[in-house]
Amino acid sequence: MTDADRGLLNKVPLVTLAFWVIKILATTVGETGADFLNFNLGFGLTMTSLLAAAILAGFLWLQLRQDRYVPWIYWTCVVFLSIVGTLITDNLSDNFGVSLYVSTAVFAIALAATFFLWHRAEHTLSIHDITTPARERYYWLAILFTFALGTAAGDLVGEQMGLGYALSGAIFGGLIMLVTIGYYSKLIGPVLAFWSAYVLTRPLGASAGDYLTQAPKDGGLGLPTMTVSALSLVIIIVLVTYLSISKIDAIEHDGKEV
Repeated sequence: MTDADRGLLNKVPLVTLAFWVIKILATTVGETGADFLNFNLGFGLTMTSLLAAAILAGFLWLQLRQDRYVPWIYWTCVVFLSIVGTLITDNLSDNFGVSLYVSTAVFAIALAATFFLWHRAEHTLSIHDITTPARERYYWLAILFTFALGTAAGDLVGEQMGLGYALSGAIFGGLIMLVTIGYYSKLIGPVLAFWSAYVLTRPLGASAGDYLTQAPKDGGLGLPTMTVSALSLVIIIVLVTYLSISKIDAIEHDGKEV
């Protein structure tokens, strides 16, 4: 490890209930926000993708310059990663005609490869030890692939398999429950449990977003995407503000709360 790699506090938050609530809402915003920019504002898929990617790049640059976890920067990155992950899958499906079966498999392989390279280089996949620039880069790459994989898997189950948004949400919610039970019964280790839940919360949040905003004829409630996106963002802002003030999710490099 070089001198440049030392001296950082942990760059990601402690996993609390607020963490999962914000994560699920971020996935909902990723789904509804991308649809709002793409369809309601008429940006189109390509322009929406370029705009979201440019904003994401700016916030990731800001995030990587920090020496500790800063809630508003961290969670802004997560929200835009959710949007970009959604758009990557949408571009593959709509612009290039890639099957959701193929994109799901490709993103699963890409995520597995990221974990393999991360572990081989750093000997850990723990999110409680993101204390070097190298580990943080692997972390954000993994996050991007979890969003893209979750989008592809969610669309595959909900749309291509024709199970609908409500049933898809119930399926992914049930899988998250099984992961939770496995973790607390010590059948699943903390690293596997975390990343499994992280992937599964993406299609869960997306299914919820689609169920709320899609037209009734398509199995949704037909609520405006702007309303759903705005409400989700307001809740995220309130929770992130609370975390910034309370610092209950800030942890040191050794995994202890500060």
